[in-house]
Amino acid sequence: MKFTLSWLKRHLDTTAGVDAIAERLTMLGLEVESLDDPAARLGGFITGQVMEAGPHPNADRLQLCKVSIGRETLQVVCGAPNARAGLKVVVALPGVVVPATGEALKKGNVRGVESQAMMCSWRELLLGEDHSGIIELPSNTPAGEPLTKVLSFDPVIDVAITPNRADCLGVRGIARDLAAAGLGKLKPLSVEPVKSSFTSPIGVSLDFPAEAPGACSLFAGRTIRGVRNGESPGWLKDWLTAVGLRPISALVDITNYFTIDLDRPLHVFDAAKLKGDVRARLARDGETLAALNGKSYDLDGSMTVIADDAGPQALGGVIGGEATSVSAGTTDVFLEAALFDPMRTAATGRRLAIESDARYRFERGIDPAFVVSGMELATRMIIELCGGEASQPVIVGKAPAESAPITFRPHRVEQLGGVSVPEEAMVAALEALGCKLSKVGTSYAVVPPSWRADVTGEHDLVEEVIRIHGYDHIPTVSMPRPSVVRPVLTAAQRQANWVRRGLAARGLVETVTWSFLPSSLAGLFGGGKAELTLANPISSDLDSMRPSVLANLVAAAGRNADRGFRDISLFELGPEFNGDQPGDQRLVAAGIRAGRAAARHWAEQARPVDAFDAKADAAGAVAAAGGPAEGLQVVAEAPAWYHPGRSGSLKLGPKTVIASFGEIHPRVLAALDIKGPVVGFEVFLEAVPLPKVRPTKAKSLLKVSPFHAIERDFAFVVDRSVSAEAVLRAAKGADKALISDVLLFDLYEGPHVGEDKKSLAIQVTLQPVEKTLTDAEIEAIAAKVVDAVGKATGGELRG
Repeated sequence: MKFTLSWLKRHLDTTAGVDAIAERLTMLGLEVESLDDPAARLGGFITGQVMEAGPHPNADRLQLCKVSIGRETLQVVCGAPNARAGLKVVVALPGVVVPATGEALKKGNVRGVESQAMMCSWRELLLGEDHSGIIELPSNTPAGEPLTKVLSFDPVIDVAITPNRADCLGVRGIARDLAAAGLGKLKPLSVEPVKSSFTSPIGVSLDFPAEAPGACSLFAGRTIRGVRNGESPGWLKDWLTAVGLRPISALVDITNYFTIDLDRPLHVFDAAKLKGDVRARLARDGETLAALNGKSYDLDGSMTVIADDAGPQALGGVIGGEATSVSAGTTDVFLEAALFDPMRTAATGRRLAIESDARYRFERGIDPAFVVSGMELATRMIIELCGGEASQPVIVGKAPAESAPITFRPHRVEQLGGVSVPEEAMVAALEALGCKLSKVGTSYAVVPPSWRADVTGEHDLVEEVIRIHGYDHIPTVSMPRPSVVRPVLTAAQRQANWVRRGLAARGLVETVTWSFLPSSLAGLFGGGKAELTLANPISSDLDSMRPSVLANLVAAAGRNADRGFRDISLFELGPEFNGDQPGDQRLVAAGIRAGRAAARHWAEQARPVDAFDAKADAAGAVAAAGGPAEGLQVVAEAPAWYHPGRSGSLKLGPKTVIASFGEIHPRVLAALDIKGPVVGFEVFLEAVPLPKVRPTKAKSLLKVSPFHAIERDFAFVVDRSVSAEAVLRAAKGADKALISDVLLFDLYEGPHVGEDKKSLAIQVTLQPVEKTLTDAEIEAIAAKVVDAVGKATGGELRG
């Protein structure tokens, strides 16, 4: 929000300097992003008078001038075409920093002639774009005076406005805050109805279905005839230029002025170009609008338009149309002031990618009680600057009712804010902000002003009192410290950090993606439910909460592949959403691998990633979380976004699913135009048992046996339907005290083992802890392994 100091003083009676104003604005929560004071950068420039101007002896297009700066006369080489004797100019002496270049001026030698100073143009001083010649000061300007004493400069203040302070998107709202904080007095704003001399030939109506009554709740308009749409006065053009707006014509400049000055967006139609009456309605599918920005837009039924008999002529609260725009030949105008729905306005602007000052204000909410008043003030200015006469106003609809009173208890200021404020100061602060107070016992009934829709409860009133009183007056108090230091992180937070480190150690790169995604992508991962569709998405393609963390990771793998990075490993810890009720959100550690499992190497053949890589990652994540990774049951069950024959789940007991893993379904990859293979896993951290905080018995973290481990190989012939996991589990359970590890190292299917049979070769590691095992003891354990596998799977040793 930009404004000049003189513009602010149009509403605020104050003697405070620009630096004091900037400091107070920041203390009020209106952070000053920049302060451009031309006087500060032009302090070294002085005025001068050209005494002589003759041709340069060595250049046809240069002049050699004698310039008096009061105390002395300097020789200046100048190329400006308007340099002439008697001209009053702006002079920069050596050492002065020229704003346009940022460099200090030095004496120079131009074509063999010394130049002792520089005469400046408006552009060189960053006071305008004119660079056609040097500045011509008034003829009565004395030579040798500081430029800051001869010309008045208007500092420009740029304030960052938070979304809740829509009232400060107008200069008067900022002035009101400063006055409430004691930095001046708010000047009264007189709103007197303009005398009307005829009935408006253009009528107004609201035409909305029952389900959209608030799309435009109030519409005020009037016809003004006999106007002259010429150039705006200098003060208006200067103010608009200072805040970054280009002056166009008096009528357009007036509407822009009221947008910035009073936070009241307006629009003027050329009445001669309107066909029939004006109505606010929803657009119809297939309608288009050629807008003032030179672009044409396709409209739909969710958008509010201002239309006549010929069709849409403006997008309500967003932008006007080219067909009915005013021009130099306009003599009759129709002035519009309306109240548009903030959410519908925001959705329209976002869908059509239109940024405008009107949209910026309407989507944040403007003062609903100032619609007619704003129209009256604008009408008066149009008549003052453009002439003409006004019709009677045409008003349809009504503004929302006044807010209900809020009970305010003065003692809550100290309770909630930690600062003691006298009660009379509280009352004065709230009244200065526009609140209406009435005493009810020891409390107050407070009605917030219509322009403060963000004030809805007592806590908001407490905040306003403290804000106006000054945050710097809040005493600094140390927080009480407990005698015993408590852990900062909860067990679940520590567990999540362990998982992050564990997955990173496995070579996966952590990423953070949005918690929402396109509904089309959500549908591929079991989502897309109506209750998970966002009412106000930040982007049209991010309109649904994610049902699986995998969805965004798979999409990220596709984007990386498009850029040439096909071998990628990613993981993320974050929430996924299965509904809009408590308990429908759960924390998941998910990851994907795509492309090859390892880089090409001369010693081994590269292979693509497979489901076993995903299974190992899932098990590693469970182990990192402190879960029973080795005691989990592997089952051939997985959600629909996994390949049905190349996926599975890890279960703790018969019902609790700890993790799912496997190849991503080819249907999902095809829908996302991703070339496989891509494998993934999901570990549901809330299902992983938290490790015990205090173990029941003291245990050594390191167990090292002084005896050598012994390895024995077994090959079992089992039915083809028997899982390798069953064989490994049975072998390891044969002697839990001495068998430290079991792994599968070979699979054979062929004529030597019979039809519907397979051979699984396993390595069993025996780790004695008390003594060296004898051959008889080793054979006894081997017999236990064979017996255990036989009973569990029906397997027999391969002959």
